[in-house]
Amino acid sequence: VQLVESGGGLVQAGGSLRLSCAASGDTFSRYAMGWFRQAPGKEREFVASIASSGDSTYYSNSVKGRFTISRDNAKGTAYLQMNRLKPEDTATYYCAADPAGITTGLVSRYDYWGRGTRVAVAS
Repeated sequence: VQLVESGGGLVQAGGSLRLSCAASGDTFSRYAMGWFRQAPGKEREFVASIASSGDSTYYSNSVKGRFTISRDNAKGTAYLQMNRLKPEDTATYYCAADPAGITTGLVSRYDYWGRGTRVAVAS
């Protein structure tokens, strides 16, 4: 499956952005979807995950209550709604697909990755 992220940009602290991840090449509804991020000089970290059916989600503590992951299986797209953004949310955001279909924060479980979209939050 091929993944393409979009929706990144520059936003003021406290603002919002909505990232999208468009999938093609395979049955989107088979895969759990995850969002990860990587800031310069840091390791890639888990942000959020959603099960293949959309009925289960999982968030890192750093974004819980501010970010919402969702998906539209008919459109083959996953989303990450980011509210109350903070400067420490600045990173390149990647979406990823896990054929096991269940939520997970483990990088190693995701077989397919997009190229990322950059998010910068100004203080």
